[in-house]
Amino acid sequence: MNVTGLEGIEVTQSAVSSIIDGTLAYRGINIDDLATNSTYEEVIFLLWNGRLPTQEELGDLKQKLVEYGTLPEPITNLLKSLPHDVYPMDKLRTTVSALSLFDTHTKDMSRESNYHKALKIQSKISTIVAAIQRINDGEEILFPKSEYSFSQNFLYMLKGTEPHQITVESLDKALILHADHELNASTFSARVTVATLADIYSGIVSAIGTLSGPLHGGANEAVMRMLEEINDIENVETYISEALFTNKKIMGFGHRVYKTGDPRAKHLKVMSEALTELTGQRNFYDISTKIEDIIKSEKGLLPNVDFYSASVYHSLDIPKNLFTPIFAISRTSGWIAHILEQYDNNRLIRPRASYVGAQGTEYTPINQR
Repeated sequence: MNVTGLEGIEVTQSAVSSIIDGTLAYRGINIDDLATNSTYEEVIFLLWNGRLPTQEELGDLKQKLVEYGTLPEPITNLLKSLPHDVYPMDKLRTTVSALSLFDTHTKDMSRESNYHKALKIQSKISTIVAAIQRINDGEEILFPKSEYSFSQNFLYMLKGTEPHQITVESLDKALILHADHELNASTFSARVTVATLADIYSGIVSAIGTLSGPLHGGANEAVMRMLEEINDIENVETYISEALFTNKKIMGFGHRVYKTGDPRAKHLKVMSEALTELTGQRNFYDISTKIEDIIKSEKGLLPNVDFYSASVYHSLDIPKNLFTPIFAISRTSGWIAHILEQYDNNRLIRPRASYVGAQGTEYTPINQR
């Protein structure tokens, strides 16, 4: 059996999310229902607790996410000291690692302590990502407001103004769609890390480092760069034909798990059309749909979650280099759910490798080499 990349190999049991017959569900609830009816805060609670919250529980969660969203002064000083030209994902990874040094309960491995650390991490990651951009723009760092939702607060902390309701709803839906995705690369790395009984911060740092790789996160950044290069719908056929002829990878298409289409993509496509229309950038949506038609016809591939999320984030006036950090904000809820699940029924993850190297090689003394 070829197990390269562990493709198709089941390495653990999980009740967090599932992909069955092309349908994505969180704790058994179809992603379509959550994207249409829920909020990101509800999804956080659902992923971490295995059920939807009561009104009181949801209110308490929202309060905690605001309360814990403020950063310690040494962390803001660290952020300000980092080079401006460093990739935001690298700044995020370093800052989350540093956060653990200012949490007196980092090494307390009780379920209650880990849950409170989870709340701190989830809230602070949003603040950190917004702060990275604020610092680069020469603006002061902002912290969450109690009257705002999680998505409202991120957009407020990023831009410094009260966000439009349509943009809040769009970001919230995008966060829901990206929150978890079974045992993807970053989630697996988080579980491997905490399976050693390393602390929850270490697990999240591992996940962020894994997500920063271009084969996991970053695809929507590449999609947006492509859309900007094409710029006009009249240029689509020439651009894509040349790319296919030279075997250049068209980012945002196909998925190792989904064979009949990514169920998240349809929601982002609708959002892309609405937001590009609202912001006067309809050309990016039109270019995207034409690319979709060509790739489907020529390669038989369908868009994945990254393809239309590019024009969605662009329409929200989010810089391209923040696309993956925002992915991290969302996916933190899923990472944490898996980390808590790993702690609850832990066994060290230690796979074997099929050895294909030389055997029986004799040692040669150094004076004979």
